[in-house]
Amino acid sequence: MSFTADRRARVVIFSGPRATIQNSAALRTSQSVRRTRGLAGADPAAPESLRSQQLAAPVTAYVAAFSAHPLERDAAELYGPVDGWLDPVSGEFLDAAEAEGDDDATRPDGWTPVYRVTLDPADGPYPLPYAATQANGEPWNGPFDDAGNARQLFYPDASRIVREIDHFGLDGYGGNNLLGSLADFDFVRAAPSGGYTKGQPAAERTDTPTPAGHRGEPGDLAPEVLGENFFPYMPMRQEPALPTLATLTNIVYDTLAEGDYDGAIWLEGSPTTEETVYWFNLLIPTRRPLIGNCSQYGHGVFGNDGDHNLVQSTAYIASRVWADANGDDRVGTVMIQNGQVFTSREVQKADARPGGYIAYGGHGGIVGNTVEDPVLSFVPVARHTHTSALTLDTLPTSVPGIHGSPVETVDGEGHLLPGALPKVTIARYVNYGQDDFSDSADSEVEILARIAKNLRDHPLSGIVAEGSAPYGGVYESMRAALLQAVFRGMPVVAVGRGGGGYAFGQSTMGGLLVRGSNLSAPKARILLMASLLKFGALPVPGDPDAPTATELDAIRSKVAEYQLVFDTH
Repeated sequence: MSFTADRRARVVIFSGPRATIQNSAALRTSQSVRRTRGLAGADPAAPESLRSQQLAAPVTAYVAAFSAHPLERDAAELYGPVDGWLDPVSGEFLDAAEAEGDDDATRPDGWTPVYRVTLDPADGPYPLPYAATQANGEPWNGPFDDAGNARQLFYPDASRIVREIDHFGLDGYGGNNLLGSLADFDFVRAAPSGGYTKGQPAAERTDTPTPAGHRGEPGDLAPEVLGENFFPYMPMRQEPALPTLATLTNIVYDTLAEGDYDGAIWLEGSPTTEETVYWFNLLIPTRRPLIGNCSQYGHGVFGNDGDHNLVQSTAYIASRVWADANGDDRVGTVMIQNGQVFTSREVQKADARPGGYIAYGGHGGIVGNTVEDPVLSFVPVARHTHTSALTLDTLPTSVPGIHGSPVETVDGEGHLLPGALPKVTIARYVNYGQDDFSDSADSEVEILARIAKNLRDHPLSGIVAEGSAPYGGVYESMRAALLQAVFRGMPVVAVGRGGGGYAFGQSTMGGLLVRGSNLSAPKARILLMASLLKFGALPVPGDPDAPTATELDAIRSKVAEYQLVFDTH
């Protein structure tokens, strides 16, 4: 990458759930320690394994000259003098500055020419042998001890990753400091993958200490709870719930409103980053880039792509190719993966490999690349971030629920209320899906059960119907069941499977269903959730099983409000 920013950017990195990009390989006790201590698994022929660690005090190291590359000695005439010579037997050092004559005359026979360097803890971390063992004295061979107890593999935030990238990551010309040369960073734990189960001492917090559920309060913080405050996928998997979405949305909203940032990066697991970043595209009114990053391999693992994505996202922010004439973001939230810039609306993970992302919808979605200098090829027309009609700062404080009672959506500070998050599920069409020829909704037990559950527990709820390709059609019994949802206040969005078509015509059932455009079912779900916070439930007929013509017109009128959003976002 040849790009150099005109000035240092200020970037905030948010830590999200199940983020492989913030995962690390297991720390295994090194071979040198095993051999020295006589521990199991010592192998004289095995190479040493070095892991990034901090020194406790300055150390003087003697580095053998011409040992960094096999052809350094071949061009020895290009190199300056060494610092001295070291006796490989006694360890005695002869300083070249104190010796007389030229190198050949003063070098003792058999002594090694060396450079003398001081390793300062402040300049770390450094690659060092891992010396820790289990409590029972046995070496660590993986993330678990002999009793199956596990330590966490996920980093609590991205600060250590950024530091290691700047130390160990190299560009094509051997330069490092790939992130620090472009930006200053703050780190915010919105719904992180790693947690402080014994609390986080104030002295150990990063530059902007915002652990999950906290806003940088002074003093030590309470222990964090697995599955409530942090969300790994190994050694135990914990999925975030709807209240987590409200919490992380409020943290992102507040952070970007309060901080003068040039851009933000969101880290999450690779299968789901696309959904969260699209949610931000609809609700967060930022005028600066908000980028989703993920990785197929953990930090420090062979083939890791996450570090590369972080560097290229930072370069994208610093380049300002995203800015319009007023300096506002003209693209909206994106994902940057392996040199490609995807709009959050269209991006989809298609394969579990680096670069395994596609633009869903059949009509574009890759708007630029970051292979060299960041560039944009075109900009999207869909409304986003500061142009969205669904931003958090424009949501009503309450909307009607499916039983007619108002549902409070935001509090007095403009924050999402966790209990208000709509429940939207996906129903899928399959060929030969009907039980019989009756066309009755009675056979659609999954949809009917969901309708009943929504009526009990979710006053804001809806369904995305993924129909046939390309137009989103469904079979008759499924159609009848979906209409039961509509007549009970739950909007239904029709999309087609396959990613190439636009739902319209018969799939909308005479204007009673929302056309989902070319959105995938998961993205249509995100847009419907946000729209429910804006418009609330559909009007419910006096007799949901026999709506009148006037009641049907009222439903169509409300559906039209949803339709305008789906046509423009």
